[in-house]
Amino acid sequence: MSQDFDAAASRQAERLALTFLDRVWQPPHDLDAIDELMTEDYVITSGGQTIRGREAFKAWVKAFQGLLLDARTDNQDVFASPSGDRVVSRWLCSGRNNGMLGTPADGRPIAFSGVAIWTVRDGRLAECWVERSAWELYQQLSSPE
Repeated sequence: MSQDFDAAASRQAERLALTFLDRVWQPPHDLDAIDELMTEDYVITSGGQTIRGREAFKAWVKAFQGLLLDARTDNQDVFASPSGDRVVSRWLCSGRNNGMLGTPADGRPIAFSGVAIWTVRDGRLAECWVERSAWELYQQLSSPE
């Protein structure tokens, strides 16, 4: 099955993912940007959990950012499918531990990498699958400072 190449749609999907990372996952964490960038029925699967709907996603992001103070996610690489209906970002997330993975909130700096794969529909992010280096993060948090 071949996909038609649409350079403009592919670039637009990449910009959409980067805009999401910049506005939502960089200070000052503009959670209202989710209304602009995600479909109303947005679905994300991350850490074995599926969150459905924009409002539920906003609450999940807010809770996550509460566990990772000064959270920031920096894109390392982004690319989209030829048709622009899928976009992938490899990123690095960092901040200060405030109870990540059930560990004591010790405020120490932490960082972990991950990959997000989104489906793009009608110019918005519609669905996402996230894989992050949770085991490595847990080891980091479990070791003495």
